[in-house]
Amino acid sequence: MNSSTEDSAERQSVRPAHHPDVHPQEPVTTRRGALGVTAALVGGALSIAAAPSAVAATRSTRAQAPGHAHTHIHTESGAAAESGEPCFVGYDEDFEDALEAADSRLPDDGANAQRAGLPGVFAKPLRRQYRVSARYGIKGNWVAGHHTGIDLAVPTGTPVYAAGGGTVVLAGWSGDYGNAVTVRMAGGHYAVYGHLSRVRTRYGATIKAGARIADSGSTGRATGPHLHLEIRSQRGYGSDVDPVAYLARRGVRLL
Repeated sequence: MNSSTEDSAERQSVRPAHHPDVHPQEPVTTRRGALGVTAALVGGALSIAAAPSAVAATRSTRAQAPGHAHTHIHTESGAAAESGEPCFVGYDEDFEDALEAADSRLPDDGANAQRAGLPGVFAKPLRRQYRVSARYGIKGNWVAGHHTGIDLAVPTGTPVYAAGGGTVVLAGWSGDYGNAVTVRMAGGHYAVYGHLSRVRTRYGATIKAGARIADSGSTGRATGPHLHLEIRSQRGYGSDVDPVAYLARRGVRLL
């Protein structure tokens, strides 16, 4: 055999078993070969038996890991995720800048407030049963130091209604709030409805309390489908007030 033939034979011998040119090997007939096959089979069985333990250990490690602040849990059925954590909406500079710019283009001349109805008229933002997944004011790693709204867990697509009448100053994508609607209410407060799956109103619209403005969802920084309702005494972040107390004083009970 010349050198080229030997090189070709060597290349043939090191090809991987899955190579299309390699044919199945003949059955092993020697005692040493038979022992090798037996050992390989036993080793493979042991590896397969050990696999569940490795998976369980991995799951245990993940379960002990710290919470993931950027996790977005979406459920196809629309049921609220039982995460035990609030949404992670916080100070979003882009959203605050957009809100300021949009609001400044809609001066409050008093006429919109009149068309929106009396300042004392308010309504529930949800008309179906909900679960409070995070209360207002709980301490956490927010710029404000606490949760600035209340989270009402409902399936995705649940109708959302305006708690108070006023002017829509922002309607659309709103950073951490996801799809959101911000309403400048007749009494001077602002209501932010966050994490919506669909917005059903538009910028500059005049709405009355109880008007349908959106559908609930889990867009933005959310741990599951819910409505994040935030009431601000002024336009800017950090001026939030307790939505439960605010609406209770106006005849609407959230809890």
